[in-house]
Amino acid sequence: MSQKHTFHIPVMGTGFTLDTPIKVSRYGIDSVISIVDDVLMENLRKMYCEKFEIPYQAITEKIEDFRAKRITSYLNLVNEVASRKFKSLKDTTLETSKEIKTYFSLLPDSSGLKKQFLEFSSNNTPLKELKNWINENLTMGSIDVNIMTKLDKVNYRDGEALPSQYNDAHAALRGFAQSDLESSMILSAGMNPRLYSYMEGFNDFYPDANGYIKKKIVIKVSDYRSALIQGKFLAKKGLWVSEYRIESGLNCGGHAFATEGFLMGPILEEFKKNRNELIQTVNDILISALTKADKELPKKFLDLKITAQGGVGTDEEHQFLLDHYQVDSVGWGTPFLLVPEATTVDEPTMEKLMSATEKDLYLSKISPLGIPFNNLRGNSKDLEKMEKIDSGRPGSPCPKKYLALNSEFTDKTICTASRQFQRYKIKELDKEELSTSEYKNRFEQIVDKSCICVGLGSSIMQVNGLNKKNDKTGVSICPGPNMAYFSNIMSLKEMTDHIYGRINVISTLNRPNMFIKEVKLYIDYLKTTIEESQGALNKKQEKYFLSFSTNLKEGIEYYQNMFLEMKDTFEETRINILSDLEQNTHEMKLIEVRINKLLSNANPVV
Repeated sequence: MSQKHTFHIPVMGTGFTLDTPIKVSRYGIDSVISIVDDVLMENLRKMYCEKFEIPYQAITEKIEDFRAKRITSYLNLVNEVASRKFKSLKDTTLETSKEIKTYFSLLPDSSGLKKQFLEFSSNNTPLKELKNWINENLTMGSIDVNIMTKLDKVNYRDGEALPSQYNDAHAALRGFAQSDLESSMILSAGMNPRLYSYMEGFNDFYPDANGYIKKKIVIKVSDYRSALIQGKFLAKKGLWVSEYRIESGLNCGGHAFATEGFLMGPILEEFKKNRNELIQTVNDILISALTKADKELPKKFLDLKITAQGGVGTDEEHQFLLDHYQVDSVGWGTPFLLVPEATTVDEPTMEKLMSATEKDLYLSKISPLGIPFNNLRGNSKDLEKMEKIDSGRPGSPCPKKYLALNSEFTDKTICTASRQFQRYKIKELDKEELSTSEYKNRFEQIVDKSCICVGLGSSIMQVNGLNKKNDKTGVSICPGPNMAYFSNIMSLKEMTDHIYGRINVISTLNRPNMFIKEVKLYIDYLKTTIEESQGALNKKQEKYFLSFSTNLKEGIEYYQNMFLEMKDTFEETRINILSDLEQNTHEMKLIEVRINKLLSNANPVV
């Protein structure tokens, strides 16, 4: 599938992009779906089978390997429905087809394919010739999947732990590997060596002599060193990483994996500088491994893409990433939550998203994973959670258990957002002799955890009328900070026109540059982390704060040099950008003073 667009739609939650390929793949747009929630996928499969008159047979929990089979069946369904829509788009006569015109109107104006189509149209090319050209040149967008490698819970049958291949992430991987898709699997949330090794057993992940890989491996990374380590690890098994997807640590949606002060610009610079070396180094290891395993050797270097996502909001930023850092595609996530033609968001939540300000979008601690999680203030799942706390029954019944990873009180792992865990934790807290304020603080930390397993999938169930009468319908949603600058529902055409600079959908005049926003987020994160440290720092904290502040200072300096050297980009905003960076430098000096005093066991407030 050759790429026609210079953007892709990343995964958003477990449900918001679950049927996005059905909506946009026929237009050549790549998108990513989460394959965490097999229950949600089974519900949607039943709905779409009925809608498109496809035979449906339920896959119940009584069936052997039901999780993997549900995932395979859902992915095959999405592929079938998206392919049908694409075929219909190509088969309609040009006189009656709005779809064909939409396909080309969405493409960037620089697209050679678009230019050729406009030329054909203006020259009154015979219909048969034009249709042949369309059949040869139009391709669907890739239907990619995402697996969070940390979500690899052990599963049980009849009270006995099942082998590791039935763990959640292993089963999800198998579900994708056994599907009909020719696409990519994006691995996020860090390295899972056992899961990575499990890939060796599936032929679709290996290249053939022509370099074709039916199922490509993509790794979401936050720095070059991580990419090199993971690329080498997989290459030793004869597996090639086809793409490294660089995401801003904090200027993104969903879980936020904050780096030690490493900013996106310097990270992208390192990838740009070392791209050829990365290809050569990993390729040498790959060829050696394939030779030892007596597998087919590709005749040439395999393709490697570098993509980026996190906080991009204007066509100028989009094009800058493509031109300056030479990335192959740019991810646009959060703004697409306001595009019903691409994502699935219930109306009340969409209203909250449209009116959200910077203060309404915050880095929370509600995720049971213990990782900072981007949250929308006042979302209906959090309101539902507060009602339970007020009624004296905090916690969730935990119906799905995808985040049941804690073994503090039980032999079988449970979720920290569950009623069971919170009951244990509060009983433990009650035994401690704490002041009223400290008790309140500790209690709030316990009950703050939210059932995002259900919450992130609730919206798509609501929109499609799939909830049962007694289902809790609170919606969790995890937009990035960029949502504050998008305030209207948009059509797919309007969103792509904005991405490619044909229109501007941002009405606010004070939106910061994506790099400046990221710096501010990192400074605020560092300040908060310092404030949360109590008393004298231990060695690990000392090392972390010193490393974080050093890397952040170097990143700010990098941006200062970069924006000073620019002549033809960000002309209208460069003065403000440089002024903001100067202010950031001043803030970092104050933070350094704070860190140095902490190192001396003093605790003044910045």
